[in-house]
Amino acid sequence: MDDPGDAVAGDRTFTHLDEAGHARMVDVGDKEPTRRRAVARARIEMSPETALALAGGTVPKGDVLAVARVAGIQAAKRTSELVPLCHPLMLSSVVVDLEVGESHVVVVATVETVERTGVEMEALTACTVAALTVYDMCKALDRSMVITDVALWEKDGGRAGAWRRGTGARGLPAEFGKYTVARATRVNSRTTRVEIHHFAVMERYVERRMDDRQIREDEGRC
Repeated sequence: MDDPGDAVAGDRTFTHLDEAGHARMVDVGDKEPTRRRAVARARIEMSPETALALAGGTVPKGDVLAVARVAGIQAAKRTSELVPLCHPLMLSSVVVDLEVGESHVVVVATVETVERTGVEMEALTACTVAALTVYDMCKALDRSMVITDVALWEKDGGRAGAWRRGTGARGLPAEFGKYTVARATRVNSRTTRVEIHHFAVMERYVERRMDDRQIREDEGRC
C-alpha cells in the first residue's frame, strides 16, 4: 500500500494525484525498507441460529472459518491486483482470526512486512474478503447477514510511526488495545441503550461502561 503519511510527516495532501490532478502510483523508490504492521477488523452480523451453526461446524458448505481464514490470507497477498494504486509487496506474515459470538462473527487481520510502504490496505482487504467468504458460505442459511465496521485499528512503522484507533473514532481509549465497538442507540428522551462487544478490554473499563448503561436504563424506568 502507498503510505502518504510517510512521504511528508503531517502532510494531508493527496499524494496519489499529480500536479494535473491525475491518478498516479506514488514513487517510494528512494525510501528505505522498514518493518511495517497493520491490523484491520470487520464484523458480520447474523442470526443466532447461523452463528450457532458456525460455532458447531454444521454449515452445509463445510468448515467456514478455515476457508475464510485462507481466503483472507490469499486476498492480502493479491491486494495490489484489486486496488489499482497499491504497490505489490512481499508480505512476511498474514494472520486472520475469526471469533464467533452469539449473533456475529468478528474478523481480525494482522499483516506484517519489511518494505518501503505500509500494509494497511492489505489488512483491510484480508478482513473484508474473509468476511465475504463467511457470507458466501452461510448465505443459504441467512441472506440477511450484514458486513459492517470494516476499519483499520492499528498501524506501526514508517516515518509516520504508530497509530491506534482511539477516542476520536469510536469513543474508546486507544490504550485498551484489543476491542471491537461500542454502540449507543437512543431509545427515548431519557434512555440510551449501549451495547459493548469486546475481545480483551481491561475488565475495570468494561465494568464501568456496564455500570453506565445500568444507570441510564434505571433512569429510563423512573
